Amino acid sequence: MLRLAICLTLALGTTHLFADDAPAEPAGMTAIFNGKDLSGWDGDPRLWSVRDGVIHGETTDENKADGNTFLIWQGGRTRNFELRLSFRCNAANNSGIQYRSRHITDGNPRNKWVVRGYQHEIRNEIGFPNISGFIYDEGGKRGRIILVGQKGTWETDGRSIEHSDLIDADGWKSLFRLDDWNDVIIRAEGNHIRHYMNGRLILDFKDNNPELALLDGILALQLHAGKPMWAEFRNIRFADLDQ
Repeated sequence: MLRLAICLTLALGTTHLFADDAPAEPAGMTAIFNGKDLSGWDGDPRLWSVRDGVIHGETTDENKADGNTFLIWQGGRTRNFELRLSFRCNAANNSGIQYRSRHITDGNPRNKWVVRGYQHEIRNEIGFPNISGFIYDEGGKRGRIILVGQKGTWETDGRSIEHSDLIDADGWKSLFRLDDWNDVIIRAEGNHIRHYMNGRLILDFKDNNPELALLDGILALQLHAGKPMWAEFRNIRFADLDQ
């Protein structure tokens, strides 16, 4: 796929800046995981730990998740923000990054760490469209809100896709690092959300539905119920864009 480019000719040569490249990391970004323990995070202690400087979540046949369960960041909210982190996981099940979400504590939830809201899907797969990066409505009614490669909106009468050429299946196979660490950027400003993977814009979304759009909420990491799985996260940095 051809990528839009802005070419700047400099004295020392020519630099190519692509419109779908990730922006530079903003000033004021703060590490929200200390690499040593789960201070500032809350989740099922049977399933979440720190190993070799990374957050490690794992379910087994002996330690199962009673429904989808989450490790919840206690240090702030996700209103207008940028989040950067790296993840890796196995292919037995999927994981996710929740943002602008709600911690569900009433109505007899399956466990103490149930979260609902926008989810950045995480999978160790390369087969379109069941891959990392799409927005899923965890605990909601919209399902896959918008897929990787798409630019679009959600209106009062449903989803509207402007185009689906941000990245294609072949591009994804070249971009995604199967069985290895991948770098995520989530940037949300008002109703405008963008997801980047390994430095590349993969999704551009505006939620124009006044009843369903989420403009604030919590941040959390997911372990999925069902088949035993593991997921790991590191280098977690956060910037509050309202500061």
